[in-house]
Amino acid sequence: MTWKTARRSFYYDGAPEPEDPALVAGKVALLVIDVQNVYLDRPDPATLSGDDLSRYHAWTPFHERMHDTVIPSIQRLLGAFRGRGLDVLYARIASLRLDGRDRSLSQKKPGWNNLLLPKDETSSQIVPAIAPEGDEIVVTKTTDSALTGTNLRLILTNLGVTHVICCGIFTDQCIASTVRSLADESFDVIVAEDACAAGTMDLHDRELEIMNMIYCAVMSTDEVIGYLPR
Repeated sequence: MTWKTARRSFYYDGAPEPEDPALVAGKVALLVIDVQNVYLDRPDPATLSGDDLSRYHAWTPFHERMHDTVIPSIQRLLGAFRGRGLDVLYARIASLRLDGRDRSLSQKKPGWNNLLLPKDETSSQIVPAIAPEGDEIVVTKTTDSALTGTNLRLILTNLGVTHVICCGIFTDQCIASTVRSLADESFDVIVAEDACAAGTMDLHDRELEIMNMIYCAVMSTDEVIGYLPR
């Protein structure tokens, strides 16, 4: 089974196979979304107990996937794009005000998503293993979608980009919001599934099935690289 037949939702059962994407130099870009220090930092489990320790263990599969699969896959994508002279862009969550008053409502609601990440703090920076190089563009957002709260759409249009390869975290949140926004703005979108992660693999797989074929094509990193222009 290839990307053309995998991850079919109810809506696309029996639909024709999609055509190969036409990725052209100068028109395809890589967008790395929200792989920031805050999401990979972990406390010492020896200092935890009760619910805090249970949550620590519940998040262990996510951290294992990030270090064993996602970050290495993003590094491969970065190497392929940079080696071919193709555009690389980043999006990250960060407030412009220290008190975070400029954040969108979804980032102020109580719970896990209520993060205060001032733009100059270490916690809000892209993780060093996949950090931007040279003049690669980084947009700062206070929303889930990388388009809604930034000038990314204008940047991509000015660069001449028509196809966007998305990777990063979290598949069911900021990746999904960004993919839908890009699709609504008539960009062709590909999600490199092994270069993404959600809090659980079940959430990751369910969201990919929902987005596949209508909002994006879901491929492996190897499949994406195979379509890149030489």
